[in-house]
Amino acid sequence: MDVIVTDSGFSADTWSDETTLSFASETDPENLTLPKAIQRVVITFPNFADGRGFTLARLLRLRGYTGILRAKGPIISDQYAMARRSGFDEIAISQAQALRQPEKDWLFRSNWTAHSYQSRLQASS
Repeated sequence: MDVIVTDSGFSADTWSDETTLSFASETDPENLTLPKAIQRVVITFPNFADGRGFTLARLLRLRGYTGILRAKGPIISDQYAMARRSGFDEIAISQAQALRQPEKDWLFRSNWTAHSYQSRLQASS
């Protein structure tokens, strides 16, 4: 079972597959369409170096998707802020990864809105 990472820390996965639409990170953005009734979407990452899923998340948000958006795969805690800024609400990681990167590593990055370059520019004006 996956561990779910949010701004509040770790939690258990409570989603069922039949109510969720999934995309692989290599999905062609031109083919990225959602039925109106879908409220939960997962974008699966094959490895932490593949950033195409961040682009897909951003495109979904720009196209008006307002439901829950989950990244799934070996995303590392250093990428948490980027995932949130791209539009993801949460990340699903394996239990083995949660042991290697404990909750405190993710919580350290959970204040992602305060550490953007825009917030630093606004503070200096």
